[in-house]
Amino acid sequence: MLLFKPELIPLILSGKKTQTRRTWSRPCVRVGSVHQVKTRLFGEAHCRVRITGLRRERLGDISEEDARAEGCSSREEFIRLWRSIRGSWEEDRAVWVVTFEVIDGVEEGGRR
Repeated sequence: MLLFKPELIPLILSGKKTQTRRTWSRPCVRVGSVHQVKTRLFGEAHCRVRITGLRRERLGDISEEDARAEGCSSREEFIRLWRSIRGSWEEDRAVWVVTFEVIDGVEEGGRR
């Protein structure tokens, strides 16, 4: 399962958001695995995604292209979004970059 802010779900479902950066100490997903996308731990699933890529990088190394894959229009917009969620921007923070694709929607109640 991958948790996202509610406002990011439409971007995922539309295919505009295909990456997420996570501050995990070790990867919690693997390439090829399938996960439900939710906004709450015990909430309903919105879709399922397949992990297509996983890499480690410095937060400050995000490119314009990757910012767009995060669902933002620019790197600056991504930085503002990150600060609104995390409270601060730490250029040297190591993050996991998870690339994914939506494989199907999930019906109401969390069932396919």
